[in-house]
Amino acid sequence: MQGITEDDIATYLANTPGFFERHAELLASIQLANPHGGRAVSLQERQMDMLRERIKGLERRIIEMIRAGHDNEALVNKMHRWTRAVMLARSASVLPQVLIEELKHEFMIPQAALRVWGVAPAHAGLPWAQAVSDDLKTFSASLSVPFCGLNSGFEAAHWLSADGTPAQSIALVPLRLGAAAGECFGLLALGSPDALRFQSDMGTEFLQQVGDLASAALARLLSD
Repeated sequence: MQGITEDDIATYLANTPGFFERHAELLASIQLANPHGGRAVSLQERQMDMLRERIKGLERRIIEMIRAGHDNEALVNKMHRWTRAVMLARSASVLPQVLIEELKHEFMIPQAALRVWGVAPAHAGLPWAQAVSDDLKTFSASLSVPFCGLNSGFEAAHWLSADGTPAQSIALVPLRLGAAAGECFGLLALGSPDALRFQSDMGTEFLQQVGDLASAALARLLSD
């Protein structure tokens, strides 16, 4: 046996399926340590334990998949209701308010506001068309994906504190004409007093979809 390793034995047994058929008495007499206690168990018992653990793991995965399916269905329904409300807005002048209020309601977002620049003269005096700095326009145009993270004094954060409650975390979603590389004409700001609500490592796919739909709706406010 000198020079033979456990790996050699394991390889031999794996490649010789008839071994235990020829040595059935050995299979029946093998005793293994029970991982859940000190007593030894037979190989068959140990295999059953392993099978039970595998079944439990599969059950947990199935439960997680079902839960994820329910969560995704709920998200789709919320997105549908929000999109429908935006499409049913009575006029262009109330569209931004409807967009913001329904977004907060459907997705339980504590704070939300937006600014649009380059609007038609008929809308220039409305709150969401107030002037913003060139720095903010440049910053918004530089966002290839929505920004999420702590509020470090962003200009847009001031739009969210109308009720006197500062936003601790913030999401900034650029509004663009056409494709992702299209001209930026506005910024949607979402905020929360909870510093963990919008985190820098969170996925932004949902926010990108919100930005695409908001951009398509608000583009009608721009000058020709």
